[in-house]
Amino acid sequence: MTRVLAISDEVLGEGYRKMFGDLDVDLVVSCGDLPHDYLEDVMNELMVPLVWVPGNHDRTLPKNIDDRFEFAPVLAQPDPVYSCGIPADGRIVEVAGLRIAGLGGSPRYNNGPFQYTESQMRWRSLKLEIKARLAALRGRPVDLLIAHAPARGWGDDDDKAHRGFQSFRRLVRAIRPRFFVHGHIHPHGNKRPDLKAGVTTVINAVGYRLLEVEGR
Repeated sequence: MTRVLAISDEVLGEGYRKMFGDLDVDLVVSCGDLPHDYLEDVMNELMVPLVWVPGNHDRTLPKNIDDRFEFAPVLAQPDPVYSCGIPADGRIVEVAGLRIAGLGGSPRYNNGPFQYTESQMRWRSLKLEIKARLAALRGRPVDLLIAHAPARGWGDDDDKAHRGFQSFRRLVRAIRPRFFVHGHIHPHGNKRPDLKAGVTTVINAVGYRLLEVEGR
């Protein structure tokens, strides 16, 4: 069993970061919209690997990040390209005994960075699905899917910026991860309930969530 700390969107105070150090986690995943210095602080506090995807407010990443990783190997070994962890956008990485697939970005609403139309995300999702299916044929199915945006109708909102991607529903049903973890939707004091989509538990990680994931 792998203990995973999922974080997204909200920078928590120093007290929370010290509390993270007592959680005895094996891995951190970030679902986006967090400053790199915050991610580095969390990594330094926990001394475990961190896997991340970008959110729509992550403006400091290299513009060619998709080009660099879009056609990475189906299962990429941990490679700390950036000091703040291992990028998983558009690929599958194997870290801490888990296979993690990632898709960053949000629905397009103002032509900012890491924003996609539904058709663009459908294409990105399809490419990731193919990689995941190939991995499953090798006996290495995806355990955890992380994204910045939610799936349509699974904990999203109705406004243009926070509407989920329909293509994520197909992706989840196709690759059947144990967890689909996203951010982007701020609860504003009203906790968003976890959802079930077949064998997959859907979790909003804004702030932080602690998961126990059994690898396959």
